[in-house]
Parts: sequence; C-alpha cells; structure tokens
Amino acid sequence: MKLYFATDVHGSEVCWKKFLAASKFYEVDTLVLGGDMTGKAIIPIISQGGDDYKVTLLEQVTILHGKEEVDRMVQTIQNRGYYPYVTDPDEVQALVSTPGRQDALFMEQVLKTIQRWMDYADAKLAGTGIQCFVCPGNDDVFEIDPVIAASKYVRSLEGEVVTLDEHHEMANSGWSNPTPWNTHREEPEEALLKRLEDIISKVKNPSQAIFNFHAPPFGSGLDEAPELTKDLRPAYAGRSMIPVGSHAVMKMIDKYQPLLGLHGHIHEGKGTRKYKKTLCVNPGSMYEQGMLNGLVIELKPQKVGNYLLTTG
Repeated sequence: MKLYFATDVHGSEVCWKKFLAASKFYEVDTLVLGGDMTGKAIIPIISQGGDDYKVTLLEQVTILHGKEEVDRMVQTIQNRGYYPYVTDPDEVQALVSTPGRQDALFMEQVLKTIQRWMDYADAKLAGTGIQCFVCPGNDDVFEIDPVIAASKYVRSLEGEVVTLDEHHEMANSGWSNPTPWNTHREEPEEALLKRLEDIISKVKNPSQAIFNFHAPPFGSGLDEAPELTKDLRPAYAGRSMIPVGSHAVMKMIDKYQPLLGLHGHIHEGKGTRKYKKTLCVNPGSMYEQGMLNGLVIELKPQKVGNYLLTTG
C-alpha cells in the first residue's frame, strides 16, 4: 500500500485542500493527517465606512476597497491559517469590553471552518475509495471531535488502532508531552506513557505497525525547537536549538520497534531518522506560507518500501 502523511496545517485552508488532492497527485490510497488542524487567531477586517475596510495581517496594515478586495483578503488570511472576520468598530469595541465574547467568537470560527473542511472532504472523497484519517493534536480543542465524527469520509483516530491492510495496523494519538503554552491535549510524560501503552496493547503485531504519535521521540533530532526564555521569547536570537520531544514516545519506539513512526508537532524538526528497526519521520510544517510538507511512503510486508519527503 501507498500512504501520504502530513501534519500541523494549523487552519490553513489551502493546505487542507492540498492534503486531500495528494491522493490523486501522488497516487496513494490512504491519507493521514497528524495533529494540530486548527488555527490560532482571528484577523478582523474592520469597516471604515462606505466600501473601505482596514486589516492588519502580520503587522502589515492594508486598506481594502470594495467586496472584491475583501474577498481576496479573506482567502489570503484563510490560507495562512488564521480566521478572517468582517466586522465594524462597534462590534470590535463590544468584543473587547465583554468578557468571554472573544473566546466565543474564536470557537465559532474554529467550528465553522472545520465543518467547511469536512463538507469539502466529503465532496472530494465520495466514490474514490480513498481512506482519509485525521488525529487532532495538542493545539486542537475537543469541540472539533464531533464535527469530524459526523463526516462521511474523514475518520478521526484518536486513541484507536486502525487496520490499513492485511499486513499493517496504525496506532494513533495526537496527545503530547507538556508545552510552554498549556495546550488542550498535553499531559505529563507518565500519563502520556500510560495512554500510549493502552493504545499499543490493542495492536496485534507491534513490530509491523505504524505509530502515528503527534509528538516526536525525545532526542531523535526530529524534535529540535528554538530554546525559549522565561517570557517565551527565542533565546540567543533563535540560534539555540534544544530537544523538546517526548520521552514516552521514545520509550514506545525503543520497546516495540514498529516499522514506522509518524510525527509532527515541531515544525522545525523536518527529517527522517532510523532508530533500531524503526523509521521515524517528521515532515515539518510550512503552513503559514501555504506550503504543505508531507511524506509519500510505500508499506510492504515486513518492511518499509520507497519513501519521499515532499513540499508543494
């Protein structure tokens, strides 16, 4: 079988569409999206009166004239992984002054986007026979799970073991070890170890399995991120890289030596590493540029076949 894996699209509309299109482009029969599907912020497009609107994107202020320019900006913001929101100064003031209203609006935009993604996937995948799996990650709110579950052709695999073909099973979890940002699906290493052991206990033959675990193994080289100061700024101007992966994931790779480890979480950690019998891969992420990093890989009985890291 031939599989395509990508991860950490963080709300990028164009990356989601490229992910779905990868089945045809790379001629694969299975799509797997690792964790962190959702974006991180709303970008307001604020009416200035008449047909003019103001937007600040990546510290760049732009005045838009008319619906056509607004529509183009909405697409640009969506492709960069943010949530555009067309509004006016009165609503902005109400959002700022009313406790909880910004959080409610953010959740509304997250769920609206995931619903649109599921609708798009259901339309594209219908009748193709393509398997499409996702596994929400540490940055993803739990509220997206029922939206994905309602999809006809996209299946969420958190905590599950899925049979890919007669030779390969895939164990899945989007949970990570603790991060500096106290995200939604992270937990201490001891709890993560138990979670992963419980999932792997359902695998019939771990040595022939795929471990689709969002956090990369600690010290693998696929987990190096910029060192941060106490106020969460890059230390030494971002020149100091340190391992931040999961000890629990490394223990599971070391103990069971599966055929393949699929990881993400650390966008800078793009690469492949062979650890004992296991090929571990982190395709990295360039979602803010609208670029989708991925992995195309052949799985054969008892071994991994040809594989290729892709960007497009």
